[in-house]
Amino acid sequence: MLKKVFGSAVFGVEATTVTVEVNTDKGVGYHLVGLPDNAIKESNFRIAAALQNNGYRIPGKKIIINMSPADLRKEGSAYDLTLAIGILASSDQIKAEDLEKYLIMGELSLDGSLQPIKGALPIAVKAREEGYKGFILPSQNAKEAAIVNDLEVYGVDNIRQVIDYFDKGEVLEQTIIDTRKEFEKNLNYPEFDFSDVKGQEGIKRCMEIAAAGGHNIILIGPPGAGKTMLAKRLPSILPPMTLHEALETTKIHSVVGRVKDTGLIAQRPFRSPHHTISNVALVGGGSYPQPGEISLSHNGVLFLDELPEFKREVLEVMRQPLEDREVTISRAKFTVTYPSSFMLVASMNPSPGGYFNDPDAPVTSSPAEMQRYLSKISGPLLDRIDIHIEVTPVPFDKLSDDRKGETSVEIRKRVTKAREIQTKRFEESETVHYNAQMNTKQIRKHCVLDEGSKALLKTAMERLNLSARAYDRILKVSRTIADLEGAEAVNGSHISEAIQYRSLDREGWLG
Repeated sequence: MLKKVFGSAVFGVEATTVTVEVNTDKGVGYHLVGLPDNAIKESNFRIAAALQNNGYRIPGKKIIINMSPADLRKEGSAYDLTLAIGILASSDQIKAEDLEKYLIMGELSLDGSLQPIKGALPIAVKAREEGYKGFILPSQNAKEAAIVNDLEVYGVDNIRQVIDYFDKGEVLEQTIIDTRKEFEKNLNYPEFDFSDVKGQEGIKRCMEIAAAGGHNIILIGPPGAGKTMLAKRLPSILPPMTLHEALETTKIHSVVGRVKDTGLIAQRPFRSPHHTISNVALVGGGSYPQPGEISLSHNGVLFLDELPEFKREVLEVMRQPLEDREVTISRAKFTVTYPSSFMLVASMNPSPGGYFNDPDAPVTSSPAEMQRYLSKISGPLLDRIDIHIEVTPVPFDKLSDDRKGETSVEIRKRVTKAREIQTKRFEESETVHYNAQMNTKQIRKHCVLDEGSKALLKTAMERLNLSARAYDRILKVSRTIADLEGAEAVNGSHISEAIQYRSLDREGWLG
């Protein structure tokens, strides 16, 4: 008898429905076709043990299973439950009148209990789009899938519950979540706060500007100056995530199985990979492509500490994602695209010894060593970083000051107000939402300078030996400074402040 059960495969952050056709007939044998990987081919052993331990069995007949579409590669152990229910229904061991109305996924243990799966959220989204009544999956993933409205989600702990639901009409408990309430409940902020930072008022101002305009930023300073401390506090002043951003972020984390009991990720991600990271781990990829750190940072912050210590080829693969805000991974038979709209925050020492711009420490590196160290960062990569700022050590009198600084909440209010101005400015654009994303045409439109400002910018570029690539970056940052002040036009004071934030373009830093 032929029976059809429905599962799903995830490619990128989108799911594709997989029809599992199970046919039992006279004869002997177990044949699984439709491009399954080794984990799926091994499923018959898990299924046999799970069924036996729950009073059922794999029939002693010829079983042919086709996973359609047959030209689509399927991977992972999440099809165990789908295959097991299909075998039981096809061999008349259970009734399965409404089987076609449900999408069923789950990994089986030998005792029949279910283990969590990856990609529950995109699978649930696809199930709703295609009109399925419900989604049956492991209970650990139920909260994540229930974010999708208008779809019955049933979390189960054991295959016995699924069998009894179809065969005996037993009731399964539906997982119901109010997505808006879940989002608001999880909408909290990092424990790190800018009020803990002693001194560094100029750097905090710079971080506020970066957050307000979504600008990539690099911090240059000696060890112990507070670069990492400042970077970790940046998410606390970013505007709250919207529900749409939270759903986007949760889908990416769902694909790699990183969504826990929270269900919905409502806090902006902060990712800080080690400098030994590989190309694939950073941008994504592999035989079965998975999102990398830049996609897991989507709508949040990617912090690269000690930037010159990263392999140059690793840094270079970030250039396209930084520009396009998405990364496309191509393989022989398919291509997947992951979103990667993140703020890049990098830190570095000014020299191999670390104390080149510290007035109280001796310079231990030769000019050639410093040039070799700094040249590890290519010009095209720096071209995508709007703000360069030097961080100097905090003097003792400020370190010992017990007074608290301005809190992240106060800074975030100003940042959010500036972002609202930008959202209104770019409301007609589908790809640009804040100043850092402006293209050349938009820069010319929204960063109009008077003659005095033009003269100031020209003089600064000539006297400070600023490179040509600094021009657009200065205008973008100036626009953000003006937005923080609520100013309609960019003026000379905004330009002069933005010029200070191009340290690495000056002669003597990167040649």
